[in-house]
Amino acid sequence: MLLKDLASVIRSKNAGPYELTLDIIFKTREIYDHVVEQGVINPGLIARLYKVPEDKVISVVEFAPAMAIKATIVRPVVCGDVGDTDVYGAQQHGPLLNMEVDWN
Repeated sequence: MLLKDLASVIRSKNAGPYELTLDIIFKTREIYDHVVEQGVINPGLIARLYKVPEDKVISVVEFAPAMAIKATIVRPVVCGDVGDTDVYGAQQHGPLLNMEVDWN
């Protein structure tokens, strides 16, 4: 299944000028638990999807009360600097949308 079909919210935003945060909020507790149990969303995956070294993935945090996972990475370009194409970081969630999650 695609992550976009399992989540009610997938979004990105700045976490200051040097960091980007990715939020995934799942539709149900069952879905959240399944994804967490599989360990699908981890620093290695985020590094691959966002084409950054794994040491640039600051954190991947599971937050059960909200059925959410938050990942934070170092922004490849400082917010507002030359070459920045998304000052707010609000359009960076795309690589997560078509990520496949094994549902077996």
